[in-house]
Amino acid sequence: MQSSGAAGIVSRTMTTPAKSNFDGKMDDFVIGIIVFVEPACKMLYTLFSIITDFADRKQITILPNGHLVSRASDYIVYNVEAAAIGKVVAEYGPSTKQGAIVGGQTSCKAPEIAAFEKYLPADVDIVSCHSLHGPNVDPRGQPLVLIKHRASQESFEKVEYVLSCLGSKQHVLSASEHDRITADTQAVTHAAFLSMGKAWHANLQFPWEIARYVGGIENVKINLTLRIYSQKWHVYAGLAILNPYAKEQIREYAQSVTDLYKLMLGGHKSELEERIKNAGRFVFSGRNESDELLLRDEVLDRFSLGKKPEKPTPNNHLSLLAIVDCWARLNIIPYDHMICSTPLFRLWLGVSEYLFRNPKLLDEVINTAIDDNTFRSDDLEFTFAARGWSECVEFW
Repeated sequence: MQSSGAAGIVSRTMTTPAKSNFDGKMDDFVIGIIVFVEPACKMLYTLFSIITDFADRKQITILPNGHLVSRASDYIVYNVEAAAIGKVVAEYGPSTKQGAIVGGQTSCKAPEIAAFEKYLPADVDIVSCHSLHGPNVDPRGQPLVLIKHRASQESFEKVEYVLSCLGSKQHVLSASEHDRITADTQAVTHAAFLSMGKAWHANLQFPWEIARYVGGIENVKINLTLRIYSQKWHVYAGLAILNPYAKEQIREYAQSVTDLYKLMLGGHKSELEERIKNAGRFVFSGRNESDELLLRDEVLDRFSLGKKPEKPTPNNHLSLLAIVDCWARLNIIPYDHMICSTPLFRLWLGVSEYLFRNPKLLDEVINTAIDDNTFRSDDLEFTFAARGWSECVEFW
């Protein structure tokens, strides 16, 4: 049976554009990063790759395990997936240098903080963080959450100073506030895209080859679904399964999809219209007609994967209707979380807003949902998929 492994990176100096009281006072401040590699057979390959990549960087030292990183570093960051954070901190946490600062970059802070509290020595400060964007996104201007869980003000300011080199917008939250906001902004968003992908798979479809899925809002749906499915599975599984607030959101999204689909199937137009427009009023009531939309037509059409038809194919946009209905039922105003939103969430909110703040388009969608049965089987597969993902998370 193969075991897991960890490698470490130690940087003995740091550069940052920020001006602070620490300028010139942290030249000997050692930053350590513990990375997790599983299965262990990839450990040597990963270690060799890291050594090769940083061979010409004299200020960076590659160490073979997390114990050495923990003993040498003044600030240690666990760059480990949420599902593995417990066993990695249990292994290397007790070796932490006295008086050091420890944090993590997991997307779900509940298991991370629990591991730190359980396995780190009492004389270690805990200041965690989370960059709210993917690894291929430029961090400049993107939100970065800082969590002062158990630390002196001086330790917290040191972490602020270190991370200021990223150029991100820093926001201070508690661990529970972080998990609530990430659940509100990401859990349902991920569920929607995962459900779309599963439905297309069940129907043996490449959506960019079908006129219904080309142009406008559909471009965003397809591109973001492909992006999610191209990422590592643990990014989404960790949030859905380990975040204590995510199950409720995903369950409610599946219920909204099911309820709306039943209203469409039964031809209950007045009930469907009332429910959808009530949800829209709740979510978008704070937006004025003069407020600029987050997404415009020229942006929506920019990333088309197929040839746009001369006349758009009708679509009831069940996935979008359900997400706004879900937000309303959970009393979530998505604009309240914009300071800590991911690029993915802002795009999804943008297409939802594009639909609901266009009364003519929304009426067309409702009429299509009741009168057009062309894609009813697609909607059925989407409903199955949404409920399936919810059950996977619920019974984990």
